[in-house]
Amino acid sequence: MLAFLITFLPIISFILWIYYKDKYNRENISILLKYFILGIILSFFAIIIEKFLIDRNIFEDDTNLIYTAFVIAGCTEEILKGLVLYIFSKKEDSYDEKLDGIMYSVFLSLGFATVENLIHINYDSKMIFQVAFIRAIISIPAHIMFAITMGYYISKYKFEKNIAKKRQNLILAFLIPILLHGTFDFILMIQYKWIIIVFIIYIIILATINLNKFNKYMLYSKKRFFDRLKHGRK
Repeated sequence: MLAFLITFLPIISFILWIYYKDKYNRENISILLKYFILGIILSFFAIIIEKFLIDRNIFEDDTNLIYTAFVIAGCTEEILKGLVLYIFSKKEDSYDEKLDGIMYSVFLSLGFATVENLIHINYDSKMIFQVAFIRAIISIPAHIMFAITMGYYISKYKFEKNIAKKRQNLILAFLIPILLHGTFDFILMIQYKWIIIVFIIYIIILATINLNKFNKYMLYSKKRFFDRLKHGRK
C-alpha cells in the first residue's frame, strides 16, 4: 500500500495540476485519460527496445554515456512518444487549439512516467523513499517539460499553413525533446564534483523555457475563449 501511494501520488498531483491549468477550453477527461493509458502501454515497448539497444552496446567511457543518454533513453522514449502523439492527435476532433497538443503530450508522458516510477521505486526497497522523492521533484517534472516541448511543436505543426514550416515544426517536435532528454540523462551520469551546479542551472532553464511555452498557449486559449464570448453576444 505504501509503495502504491508514493508511486502514484506524485503522478496524480501533476495530473490535477496540468488539468486545472487548462482553464478556458478544457479537454474531455476521457480523451486525456486515453493518452495517459497510451503512455503506460508505450512504456513497455520502450523497455523492450531499450533492452535490445543495451545488449548491443559496444561503447565505453564517455561514448557509452552519450549512447546511453541520447540513443537508448532520449531517442527511444521521445521518438515513441512523438509517434503516438502525432498519429493519435491527428484523429482528435476536439483538437481545436494549440494548448490541446501540450495537454495530450503531458498526459501521454505522465502515463509513461507512471511505469518508470513503479520500476525505479520498487527496484530497491531500502531506498524507496529517497527514490520516490527524487523522482517526484526531478524526474517526473523533467518528463513534463519534455512533453510540453513536444506538444508545443506538434501544435505548431498542426496549425501551420506553410508546408515548409509545417515540416520543420514536426521535425522539431521530435528532435528538441530528444536533445533535452539526452542532455538531462547525460548530466546525471557524469561523475564530476561540480556537476550538480550544471544540473541545477539546466533544470531552471528547462523549466523556465517550457513554462513560458505553456503560458504562451494558455494566453492564446484565453484570448480565443473571450473572443468567442464576445462573438456570442453579438
